[in-house]
Amino acid sequence: MSKPRKPKGRPISGWLILDKPVDFGSTEAVGKIKWLFNAQKAGHAGTLDPLASGMLPIALGDATKTVPYVMDGRKIYEFTVTWGEERSTDDLEGEATQTSDKRPSEDDIRALLPNYTGVINQIPPQFSAIKIAGERAYDLAREGETVEIPSREVEVFRLTLLNVETDKAHFEVECGKGTYVRSIARDLGRDLGCYGHISSLRRSFVAPFAEETMVPLAELVALEAIEDRDARLEALDAFIVDTSEALSALPQIRITEDQAHRLRMGNPIIVRGRDAPVAEPEAVALSGSKLIAIGEIAGGEFHPRRVFN
Repeated sequence: MSKPRKPKGRPISGWLILDKPVDFGSTEAVGKIKWLFNAQKAGHAGTLDPLASGMLPIALGDATKTVPYVMDGRKIYEFTVTWGEERSTDDLEGEATQTSDKRPSEDDIRALLPNYTGVINQIPPQFSAIKIAGERAYDLAREGETVEIPSREVEVFRLTLLNVETDKAHFEVECGKGTYVRSIARDLGRDLGCYGHISSLRRSFVAPFAEETMVPLAELVALEAIEDRDARLEALDAFIVDTSEALSALPQIRITEDQAHRLRMGNPIIVRGRDAPVAEPEAVALSGSKLIAIGEIAGGEFHPRRVFN
């Protein structure tokens, strides 16, 4: 019987909050970061289109177990809508499908903004990762098919008009999981009767990571010039954010090393302390500053669901 293969790379864990450049795909960015850090495992928390820049949280090692919690977080985007053309991709990449000479006034735009806040129904773009009958919508669109994508509810917490030019308007939006900014631009253009598409898009925030934690890709790539491998990796590791940061919104309990050992073995522990919660659907167990497990508190016991090395 052959031995299981030893994973390639370092068993490093944590988050790298990348400032992704334009014309660089999210999957390509993950591959680059995995290679730079010589990490065994890596994944991102929410795709950014190649034409978009900004915050792309990349999980390394055990931090990949916390990706769903970051995917569910609020996001902030700054974007520009250029009026006069609707495009097949709802951004600069696509071909024009509708045109108009009409241009909206600032008052026209502001009057529409309340319609785009709160829980709204939105149809994702034809070129999106939505699955239709088991296939990605963008694959079908590239083959020339026009598919019916059902509308879905998304939440927009605020949509702010920053400034207006003759042919453009600049916005900032704070939204929840699954919101397509390209759809907002497309629908604004239709409602205004002038058509529109995204001409620039930048993600500045993904909860719970702050904007100042972002690291430009060029800054990381520049460290390749350090010839000493250990020194190079040490310099790169300085940018890693602790895995537990992704779970800062969850209730936390402090445990001992003995309790940590029990959790790692898959066993529940009693939650002690005057202020200890009796019941929580999800909580985090920490030993010192070390993340041990995510689990449920029920009947005064913490039951582990995901355990961290």
